[in-house]
Amino acid sequence: MRIILIDDHALFRIGVSELLQRRGLEVIAAVGDCEEGMQRVRDETPDVVLLDMRMPQMSGLDVLRQLRSEEVSMPLVMLTTSRDENDVINSLQLGAQGYLLKDMEPDELISALQEIVSGNTVVAKELTAVLARAVKGETEQPAKHSVLDALTPREHEILCHLAEGQSNKVIARNLGISDGTVKLHVKAILRKLSVHSRVEAAVIAVEQNLCNRTGSYLENQ
Repeated sequence: MRIILIDDHALFRIGVSELLQRRGLEVIAAVGDCEEGMQRVRDETPDVVLLDMRMPQMSGLDVLRQLRSEEVSMPLVMLTTSRDENDVINSLQLGAQGYLLKDMEPDELISALQEIVSGNTVVAKELTAVLARAVKGETEQPAKHSVLDALTPREHEILCHLAEGQSNKVIARNLGISDGTVKLHVKAILRKLSVHSRVEAAVIAVEQNLCNRTGSYLENQ
């Protein structure tokens, strides 16, 4: 995986670059100047670009907007300290394929980047509720109330774990089932909810208070 990092904090650039390289990833550029960073993206065509949100010359959103206007197609990911709801929503609306937090664990960062490069959109698990509130405030989703009824008790349970940001491996360990079984359940959940990503499914779970209802639901089955 070839990565370009654009962040105006030198110590952070150095630290993240060393972390990623120790994990076998290639950081082909780590720059603090947005214009230079965008030119490196054009010249190098990396697998993924990591953007800070707050920078003096241009914001991460400005960089994101500019690159998408040029039809740059590789994943662009916000890596920031901002948990602001507007920053999250604006980033995703402008075409970011990830919104990650700088204080996340190294293993979580690597896992998130792998998912993003595979084509998934990843939002830090701490921000699932923020995203859910924003989506709920902007759109009405009457079908989502009834579509949950199509899920089996096990699918309800796994969706609740998804809403907590757990990976397939963690869910499998917690429930005492195989990774493959979890993967099949997740595919079924996405199909039944008519969504394309784990993030969208997690948003629905949070919106509908699924995790608070799952216990009583399972006890009655």
